[in-house]
Amino acid sequence: MPASSVRLGHAHPPVTVGSPGSMRRPSLPPRRWNAYRVIALFILVVSAVAALVCSLAIGGGAAPLQLADAGPLARWGLPVSKLVVNMSAAGMGGALFVALFTLRVEQRGFELVLDVAAISAAIFTVASAVTGFFSFIVIFNPALNAGPEFGSQLGRYLVQTDGGRVWLITTIAGAILAVFAFAVRSWGGTATVALLALAALVPMGTQGHSGDEASHQQATTAIVIHIIAAAIWLGGLLLLAVIRSVTPEREMATVLMRFSTIAVITFVLVAFSGTVRAAIGLETFGALASPYGLILIVKVVALTAIGVLGAIYRRRLLRKMRADPNNSKTFWLLMSAELALMGIASGAAGALARTPPPILPEPAGALTPAQVLTGAPLPPEWTMSRWFTAWSPDVLWFILAVFGLVFYISAMLKLRTRGHPWNPWRAVAWVAGTLLLVWTTSGALSTYHSYIYSAHVLTVVILLVGVVPLLAAGAPIQLARTAAQRREDGSRGGYEWAQALVHSRGVRSISAPGVAVPATAALVWLLVSSDLLRWWVGDLLGRQMATAVVLLIGSLLVFGFVDGYGVARRRPAGVRLLMIVGLSVAMAAISVYIETSGLIAADWFGAMGRTWGRPPVEDQGLGGVILAIGSASVLVLGGWAALRMQRKQTT
Repeated sequence: MPASSVRLGHAHPPVTVGSPGSMRRPSLPPRRWNAYRVIALFILVVSAVAALVCSLAIGGGAAPLQLADAGPLARWGLPVSKLVVNMSAAGMGGALFVALFTLRVEQRGFELVLDVAAISAAIFTVASAVTGFFSFIVIFNPALNAGPEFGSQLGRYLVQTDGGRVWLITTIAGAILAVFAFAVRSWGGTATVALLALAALVPMGTQGHSGDEASHQQATTAIVIHIIAAAIWLGGLLLLAVIRSVTPEREMATVLMRFSTIAVITFVLVAFSGTVRAAIGLETFGALASPYGLILIVKVVALTAIGVLGAIYRRRLLRKMRADPNNSKTFWLLMSAELALMGIASGAAGALARTPPPILPEPAGALTPAQVLTGAPLPPEWTMSRWFTAWSPDVLWFILAVFGLVFYISAMLKLRTRGHPWNPWRAVAWVAGTLLLVWTTSGALSTYHSYIYSAHVLTVVILLVGVVPLLAAGAPIQLARTAAQRREDGSRGGYEWAQALVHSRGVRSISAPGVAVPATAALVWLLVSSDLLRWWVGDLLGRQMATAVVLLIGSLLVFGFVDGYGVARRRPAGVRLLMIVGLSVAMAAISVYIETSGLIAADWFGAMGRTWGRPPVEDQGLGGVILAIGSASVLVLGGWAALRMQRKQTT
């Protein structure tokens, strides 16, 4: 392994890593490259601000209001501060995420990225606070003064309104992340901070114009995916610019190659989520001629140009860097071009948030009870044909299912090229599980689960008893461990992170029978009969959390049941049967409670105004029957799997 000089910590002396007794340091890039880095970042900021100002002028996002205008400072300050939030989020979470898959923890570049993330988190905190303040000024136009009345109004806005709470939560999260980013230097700590930083962007996705549309849930999900993917994409570009002057040339080529894979994935996510959001916001192709449509075209062109640069020129750059490591001109030209285009896209995105899309006017009339509760009209009667024709797509789980299929099939093909065929029945199970996941989250159950209690219970049962076992039968961990390329330089890729997760103390603890079974039973109770039921079915975040938690806890249960796919100690057959019987009995007890208790969430399901189908109380009884069937399915399928595994162990 070639020697490389790295610096550990903020004030530690240089430490030479390499063969014992070797103190020769490789030549690092000249210090003048730091000037190139500053110029590249300057290009990013200037292009973003220029695009924001021009787009606001085109779309009228900063135009004065005829009534209760807050003044030019607030009108222009709000989109500018929001732009700073978006760009600092990339340095806070996106750069850390990319570093986890491209760098070694002992590299000087890794430490530098952590410092940049901490500074970005501090900027993110201040910018979020300023954005919240300007939002308050623009919405309420209060008289600015230092008196208690102004402070009381601002406090009520931050605590009692959705928009105020979003920016209050975001500001607090940024402050906490700034402290954590300065404190951590390990793999686990950095991964935790990166995930929390990306999660801190979710509340911002609930803002904007998505809440005013009939398809607001799909639009909101698309916006959240768009924001996170764009943050990772821009964060990766910032990482390349920041670490270039402290990373040897040949190592930089490796980092660039690894980032290219991440860039392709984020480009696909940004393009797909942006398309979904644009289709919902524009509704017709003629709307592209509107100011909102023109700004959107500018953003799409800029992002497409970045994708083309990444697909074509980055490969040429890799060849040039390997052939002539001392030639940095091509790298900085490409980096400056990508950052300029990303700045244009970021500025246009900031203006789009202040420009109303040309939504067609909604028909006038009194709101129905279903519209008051869910924000959407009651769907048509649930007939037999609607089981196959009803469609309410969930963008998040559709994307995850597609990526799951792509990676699974790619791994299979990779094994086949090596002469190691994969069991086709495992592939069938994985495909069936992903298709069932898509139908459950985007088909008839997704359409009716917010209105009919039994549909919600059936969703939980199918995810837990159908989707999770099918996905587990596909043995994705074993496939990844077999097909993934292992790294030898101390960095972590998909294989290394999967191994670290599988062998982590948390996974082993939660998948233990004494924890997994009670946790699964408690989850079923919380989802179908607790006071949180209304949040699960009526809120977008609650719905996504419910699906994610069922899949996660169910997977950990199966993980412990099958001995962690071969990485843990073999469990006796009696322990497996006890797990199955315990969960089955718990689910049966919950089903009895559902059938014998009064109407659960009466202010929701009982107030929906539905005139077709079973009455709410009778439908709740059907939900209890469905859960009882799920309990019997757990007993039958789990018992069969336990006996089959025991037979294999004894033969």
